[in-house]
Amino acid sequence: MPSCATSPPSQACLDVAVIGGGPAGLMAAEVLAAQGASVAVYDAMPSVGRKFLMAGKGGMNLTHAEPEPAFLGRYGARTAQIAPMLAGFGPQALRDWVHGLGIETFVGSSGRVFPTDMKAAPMLRAWLHRLRESGVQFHMRHRWLGWDEGAPHALRFATPHGEIVVHARVVVLALGGASWARLGSDGAWVPRLAERGVDIAPLRPANCGFDVAWSEAFAGRFAGEPVKPVAIALAERDEQAHYRQGEFVISATGIEGSLVYALSAPIRDRIEADGDATIHLDLLPAHSAEHVSAQVKHPRGARSLSSHLQSRLGLTGVKAGLLRECLSKEAMHDADTLAASIKALPLRLLRARPIDEVISSAGGVRFESMDEGLMLRALPGVFCAGEMLDWEAPTGGYLLTACFASGRTAALGAAAYLRQA
Repeated sequence: MPSCATSPPSQACLDVAVIGGGPAGLMAAEVLAAQGASVAVYDAMPSVGRKFLMAGKGGMNLTHAEPEPAFLGRYGARTAQIAPMLAGFGPQALRDWVHGLGIETFVGSSGRVFPTDMKAAPMLRAWLHRLRESGVQFHMRHRWLGWDEGAPHALRFATPHGEIVVHARVVVLALGGASWARLGSDGAWVPRLAERGVDIAPLRPANCGFDVAWSEAFAGRFAGEPVKPVAIALAERDEQAHYRQGEFVISATGIEGSLVYALSAPIRDRIEADGDATIHLDLLPAHSAEHVSAQVKHPRGARSLSSHLQSRLGLTGVKAGLLRECLSKEAMHDADTLAASIKALPLRLLRARPIDEVISSAGGVRFESMDEGLMLRALPGVFCAGEMLDWEAPTGGYLLTACFASGRTAALGAAAYLRQA
């Protein structure tokens, strides 16, 4: 892969071709250009950073300010692989880098870190200006098709003007996962790498919502309603109990939102193992079970049950609707069952939402297929970064931080490889 000796005389050979213009690819391009490499970025979309911009529409959550042990723990089974990357470019380093673009940041009440204007576009514009000034070239509407069989360092691209071949000494792949295909992350790279001996974990939904068999009446009345405050518990399995408090949203098909996303990995895994998963909702996490039981059993006189629950416990609206949706009439009028259900309402989740509509995907190129610099063992001179790697994390800035850090790690590995070539 490192040699361009077989390149046609009419075609220049780049030092580095970065394929994928998301945060990981752009960070790789910046680091390599700073080390004097000739770098070109190729992307199938008309412009770079499309998923980055979409993620920033609700407020550009860059990273998180929680202590390092808790931060690292968000990467679950891949903490050991992500930790060295974050040691080189962690949350504070990311904030300092953003400040270098002329963008100030602040820490929100939840610990999440945002640009002061909450927007992604100004940051991306400043970054692209700096990249172009450093000599990075951009080629849009270039869809990567794989390698030219006759020249393993030659990259094939489909363009609006037909197929072309680009020669590069080193390649950094930052092609994303398989969520939001319309923005460029379609997972089309999987068979191209698999056929060359790269070990790839199946791509699966992450940070996703789940389907519930709502009645038409419930979905019609409450779709779009937030449920807060509330806690979700997933029953213990292999000494792994999951419990978290926050809020989620009722959708027409089930549940979604930040609390659901935070627990989506173990819920998804349970569904894959058992065919479905039952979570338990604590509708009143600020009240003890004893208090709830006492209020439910308080004499209500001539008041209806709905009025009683509203008066004694403040249960109304969507929370009251969830009780009626999930409990039988008999259970609703049995005080012990009703009180227990308010603190642990069983809700059966049928399946994760389709991968194309979720926030991110799990699975991808296994770390065991790469060296410490993220170079593929089966394809020397080819490096991988970003969401196409086999890791996952909840929302809250963890995804974006690791994408930046992995782009930098791949770039440093690529620079070292170029020096040795």
